[in-house]
Amino acid sequence: MHDENTLYLECRSGISGDMTVAALLDLGATEEHLREELRKLPVDGYEIQVKKVVKSGLQVSDFDVILEHEAPAHTHDHMHTHVHRSWADIEKMLLESDLKPRVKALSLQMFRTVAEAEAHVHGRSIAEVHFHEVGAVDSIVDIVGTAACLDELNVDKVLVSELTEGCGHVHCQHGELPVPVPAVLEIAAAHHLTLHQMDQEGEMVTPTGAAIAALSEGQCPGAYCVKKIGMGAGKREYKTTNILRAMLIEEK
Repeated sequence: MHDENTLYLECRSGISGDMTVAALLDLGATEEHLREELRKLPVDGYEIQVKKVVKSGLQVSDFDVILEHEAPAHTHDHMHTHVHRSWADIEKMLLESDLKPRVKALSLQMFRTVAEAEAHVHGRSIAEVHFHEVGAVDSIVDIVGTAACLDELNVDKVLVSELTEGCGHVHCQHGELPVPVPAVLEIAAAHHLTLHQMDQEGEMVTPTGAAIAALSEGQCPGAYCVKKIGMGAGKREYKTTNILRAMLIEEK
């Protein structure tokens, strides 16, 4: 029996799938285990790249999903147009996979969070939801990758700070959407996440990032000891540091 491992995600620069995987790898999850789990999925047409980069003078980890026929830059959840997958397709793929039980359960939980939000936003049943963006290869990799890292790190409990979000509009499959995008607002409402909007053009919280934050069992306690820190790079340059900090903490 191990001591309870509590993960605190400090989302002062927002949160996305690639930032989360990067931060968890920096925290101690291994690229080998990540690749081993991803190989269990019937998904191809991509490569992953893990490296160290410097953001605001800090050395942080960077995780990139490089899609075939695309330049190596996976900015956020909305810009890619891939095969449309239904929630049923994704659920079946995950259930029939050989993913470790906890990786499978966490992945299903995160995908269902986004599917329910998309269904509500578009006035459809969850069965009718087709993932233009979240069903895209990069987001499947981000979600299953996050689950694999959480499993390897033996995380028992997730806590998140308030989610810092930008403003303006973002272009996606459905046209121009206001920031926060509707799916993010739905997830925040359904899972009681606190949003803090700042005067910064751009989307800082993606639907995948919000679904990861929805694993949270609450906001960070007032007093805690930090056992280990990981930092994951965002792909954008803002006036604030674009990193996600992941910490294993001991609550006091």
